[in-house]
Amino acid sequence: MGNIVYIVGIGPGDEEFFSGQAKNAIENSDVVVGYTVYVELVKALYPDKEYLTTGMTKEIERCRICFDLAKQGKAVALVCSGDAGVYGMASPMYELLPEYEGVELNVVPGITAANSGAAMLGAPLNHDYCVISLSDLLTPWELIEKRLRAAIEGDFAIAIYNPSSKKRADYLQRACEIMLEAGASEDRACGYVENIGREGMTTHVCRLSELKEAQVNMFTTVFIGNSTSFIQGDRLITRRGY
Repeated sequence: MGNIVYIVGIGPGDEEFFSGQAKNAIENSDVVVGYTVYVELVKALYPDKEYLTTGMTKEIERCRICFDLAKQGKAVALVCSGDAGVYGMASPMYELLPEYEGVELNVVPGITAANSGAAMLGAPLNHDYCVISLSDLLTPWELIEKRLRAAIEGDFAIAIYNPSSKKRADYLQRACEIMLEAGASEDRACGYVENIGREGMTTHVCRLSELKEAQVNMFTTVFIGNSTSFIQGDRLITRRGY
């Protein structure tokens, strides 16, 4: 069936994390479109598909490629890491949809890093939690800081995406300092996971004061417990509440 774009969350990228719905969407598509890194994760599994890629920061161009292909009568899979609706491509596709009459969108959920990383660490998000990205490419740092403070004041467990990069090497340190200023204890239980679901995956648990000095990268997801979270061996646990 053409004139459709499946916006597919592929989780961390390994096939074992693909849902049946995601596999069906890719199998039923004529063309697979995505950021170069994510497409490479899919290409080995579906070598006979047609593939089109764009680089980082080319999200709108990527969306329009999908719409143009769908208008030609093709079924398209736009692949995203994690879940397409969590810092993913679902919302820009819907924002552009009014320009492309006759194209159908179908969002296919995937396992986002907060959930897959939490499973690797134990149960860090087992009560109320929030997800905050430290990337200020699209969000002003002032707003990120406001959200960090609010999360601590509300005593949420927190999953932090995009904690660091070459241009933002000190952002996690700054975030930790903000959370400490907002009232978090230096002993608050924390953890982080690198390369979730991929080769070289590692998990770490630590205290907030130690997290401030941790060396992390863009392939790391960081977890901050709430005030009752605790470390059990190499696991980070947030109580369910009873």
